[in-house]
Amino acid sequence: MSNDHPLRILRDDIRAIFLNDPAARNLAEVLLYPGLHAIIMHRIAHFLWRRRVPFLPRLISQISRFLTGIEIHPGARIGRGFFIDHGMGVVIGETTEIGDWVMLYQGVTLGGTGKQTGKRHPTVEDHAIIGVGAIVLGAITVGKGARVGGGAVVVKDVPPYSTAVGVPARIVAHRDPVTGETRRVEQLPDPEAEMLRGLRAKVLELEERLTELEIATDHHTLEHHQPYDALPAQLWASLGENGAVKDYDEFTSGGGI
Repeated sequence: MSNDHPLRILRDDIRAIFLNDPAARNLAEVLLYPGLHAIIMHRIAHFLWRRRVPFLPRLISQISRFLTGIEIHPGARIGRGFFIDHGMGVVIGETTEIGDWVMLYQGVTLGGTGKQTGKRHPTVEDHAIIGVGAIVLGAITVGKGARVGGGAVVVKDVPPYSTAVGVPARIVAHRDPVTGETRRVEQLPDPEAEMLRGLRAKVLELEERLTELEIATDHHTLEHHQPYDALPAQLWASLGENGAVKDYDEFTSGGGI
């Protein structure tokens, strides 16, 4: 984290938006971003908080929350080049520490795990990215250049240049900071693919059983039953002695016995 002139920090906050958001086309549009409004108001509130000004920092924080939907405690320490994309629903706790050039998406929570005192919120190091709806809880560290997937729940440290996903989050990849090459360390489960494979196996099993039943039925018919056209001619003749059906065609067409 850096302690620089406020205008230089503001310049880097604006620059971070252009670097990370392809929808940012000009400065006039960027100045409308709620994430930028929230970080500017937080820096003012944090300045007053560090000088132990009563009430006013929390008031600024609540006004910012009302206007932007982003809640940042005045005590949180945030570095330069900080970008909150869209921002609605973001919550950042009091003892959170955020490095330089960090990016958060909407719905991210950097929170605590209880009522303990002291350091109880996460530390997010430089160049980290935290995805949509991710929850990072406790006095843990999200390492430099790390990435947290959308919807993840992180309760343990995330090593630098690694990717964490899932509930609870686990490390699934590491990235080389020099080459940018990503190496997978775990294959994620695919419930839908597993379900489709199971259904296909069951269909094949049922088809095999149906074929066996058809073969068994055919064998039984051949062994124990004679087709109508194989009945002896004498039998057809006897069926017609008392005025009943006198030929095979009439019998099979519904004439009866």
